[in-house]
Amino acid sequence: MAIESSKKKKKLKRSSFVQNTSSSMANSTTVCSFYERNRRLTLITVSLIVSVLVILYISSNTINKMKFEEVISSQISSIEVVNEFPHDPNAFTQGLLYGGNDTFFESTGLLGHSSVRKVVLHTGKVEVLQKMDDSYFGEGLTLLGERLFQVTWLKKIGFIYDRYNLSKFEEFTHEMQDGWGLATDGEVLFGSDGSSTLYKLSPQTFKVIEKATVKYKDLEVHNLNELEYINGEVWANVWSSDCIARISPKDGIVLGWILLPTLRNQLLRAGNVDIDVLNGIAWDSEKNRLFVTGKLWPKLYEIKLHPVRETIHGSIEQHCLRRRAFGFAEP
Repeated sequence: MAIESSKKKKKLKRSSFVQNTSSSMANSTTVCSFYERNRRLTLITVSLIVSVLVILYISSNTINKMKFEEVISSQISSIEVVNEFPHDPNAFTQGLLYGGNDTFFESTGLLGHSSVRKVVLHTGKVEVLQKMDDSYFGEGLTLLGERLFQVTWLKKIGFIYDRYNLSKFEEFTHEMQDGWGLATDGEVLFGSDGSSTLYKLSPQTFKVIEKATVKYKDLEVHNLNELEYINGEVWANVWSSDCIARISPKDGIVLGWILLPTLRNQLLRAGNVDIDVLNGIAWDSEKNRLFVTGKLWPKLYEIKLHPVRETIHGSIEQHCLRRRAFGFAEP
C-alpha cells in the first residue's frame, strides 16, 4: 500500500511536471510569437516611414528641380551695373561694338546728325568721326576683319569704312526690307529690318543667304533693332522696349530675355528727360565684358547678368513685346 501510494505520488508529480512544462512552453511560444509579431510590425512601420520620407525627399527635390529648370529654360535675366562711363548725350546710338583697347565704334542716326565714330571708353571722347551726308540716317554697324559695315534707315544702301581712319571707300545695296541692325560671327553678316526677320547676308555680295522668323512661345518678335553676336547667339534690342532678346541664329527661336528697365528709369529720375530708348549692345570677347547704352543717353554701362528667380510682375509679352510710344518716331 505504501509502495503504491508512493508510485501514485511520483506519477502525479510527473504529470504535474509535464503539465507545467507544457504550459511554460506554451506561454513561451506565445511570448515569442508576440515579440515576433511586434518586431515584424516595427520593421514594417519603420520601412513605411522611411519609404514615405524618401518619397517626400524625392518629390521635394523634383519640384525644386522643376522650378529651377523652369527658370533656367526661360533664361530671363536681370542686370547688375558693374561700371558707368560717360557717353555723348547727343549721340542717337544706332550701332555699337567693341573695338579693342577700351574703344568703341558707334553709328549714330537722325537726318543731318548721322555719323560713324571711334570713341574712348573711359572718357566718352570721340577720337575719330566720319559725318554722313545729311540725306542718310545712320543705322546698324559691325566690324568684319578690317572693315566696318553700316546700313541706313529707309534705304537699301550701306557703306563700308576703314576701321582705322573711318574713311568711306565702298557703297553697297542689300536685300533686306530696310536697314536697322548689323552683327557678324566673323563669317556672315546678321541683319535686322525692324520686322521679326533675322537675316544672314553674304559679306561679299550682300545677298540673303538665309533668314529666320524670330519667335518666342509661337509669338513673332517684331521691331528687332541693334544686333550683337555673343557666344553663338544673336542678341537684339527690341525697339520701344527695355529688353534684349537672345536669339538662336539657326532657327530664330528666342533663347532668353534680358530685362533692363532700371537703366532708363534711373536716368529719367536723375532729370534726363530727353533720352530715348535703350539701343546699343557691345561685347568684349577678350575680357567677357558686356556694355549697353541708349539713344541720347549720357551714360554707357558695363553690366553683368543674373537669372531672375523671383516672380516677374507682368509677363514677357507685357515687358518686351508690347509696343510703347516714345518721343521719336524713328527706330
